[in-house]
Amino acid sequence: MRLRSLLVVLVASLLWCGRLGAADEPKSLTFGEAQRLALLHNADVRVAAAQAEAAVAQLRAAREFPNPTLSLSTAKIATDGSGNGTAAGNRFYDRSYDSIFSLSQLVELGKRGPRQESFRAGQRAAEAQRDDVRRLVLQSVSQAYVAALEAREESRVLAASAASLRREADLASMRLTAGDIAASDQAQIAVAAGRLDLDAAAARRAATTAVIVLETLLGDRAPAGATKLADTLASLPLPPAVLAEEQPVGARPDVAAAEAAVAKADADLALQKRAPLPDLTVSVQFERNPPDQPNTAGVGVSFPLPLWNRNGGSIRAARAARDAAQAQLDKARVQATADLAAVRLAFGEARARASVYVEKLQPQSTFVAKTIAYAYEHGGASLLELLAAERNDNEIRVAAARAQADAASAAFALSAALNRNAP
Repeated sequence: MRLRSLLVVLVASLLWCGRLGAADEPKSLTFGEAQRLALLHNADVRVAAAQAEAAVAQLRAAREFPNPTLSLSTAKIATDGSGNGTAAGNRFYDRSYDSIFSLSQLVELGKRGPRQESFRAGQRAAEAQRDDVRRLVLQSVSQAYVAALEAREESRVLAASAASLRREADLASMRLTAGDIAASDQAQIAVAAGRLDLDAAAARRAATTAVIVLETLLGDRAPAGATKLADTLASLPLPPAVLAEEQPVGARPDVAAAEAAVAKADADLALQKRAPLPDLTVSVQFERNPPDQPNTAGVGVSFPLPLWNRNGGSIRAARAARDAAQAQLDKARVQATADLAAVRLAFGEARARASVYVEKLQPQSTFVAKTIAYAYEHGGASLLELLAAERNDNEIRVAAARAQADAASAAFALSAALNRNAP
């Protein structure tokens, strides 16, 4: 019984330790999860969302009416000791004070419509800017993820090549002992393997740096490059190739924001043109001044006379702002068209280059490298041929990884240019 109890405790302890180890192991980050986290925690996205919310609040404030003004004043209070009593008595209500209750309301003429339209356009601009920030952040996250995968693949290729050359160095040691090769041949293989080890280490550092960039985009509070990536260049979910022939989905957010800015500038100009139109202040009052005029009422209206200030400076400034907004809109439209044309060309070239490397050059290079390595091991190839084949195979495999990364980055850039990169 005691032995059985000890076994149960031991098994339970092992399971608990295994569970703790699994909990401490960092979770792999998929491409889709990276995009989702960026939209939740990226600082630029959060700032843009807050600015859009502030624009909604400003529009709500513009729709509200100004509050009325209530005033109360009491005059003709005796200060010589004679008192203010009347025949009706000496209560506060009966004294000969001159008490006035007044209620005033500002009435804007011709300004509420342009002001509200200005804030509506401002809201549309803020929301479009928020969408544009999301679009650009998603593109940056996609390309940072691809850069990390490319550096990781390059490190793997170089490390595998170094390991292959170290195996050749071991075989060279045997051949050196047998007198088949010179010591310099073995040294050249060792040097080549060491150089590949250094290149692989540099690629690992580049991969860590790319992961740090990715973690920063995801809003990590302490980016250190420790995140593990779940996808590979081959398994990455890329936008479809047919995307290169499609048209943008509506106006791109940066163009939509520029259009809204022009609408806001138009409304601001209309508002400044109507500013000289006087606003009315309508008031009603109740006055009590016993005993002669116990209770009286009155109405009044006041407005400024636009004699000296016709708001010419503000109108001119608003017209200049409107012209600048139109120029920015024209620039945004041209830039959107140019971006789309450029990324389409880049996508087509990168996709074709990656296809050639992956489907043709890399298999041929691998076959040649294995053939020459086999021949060298059996004395049928020289050291120079072996090193040249290994070097060429490394360059082809690294170039293939870079071509795949370029094609993936171009695909995500094209998706962003077409406004189709929502997760």
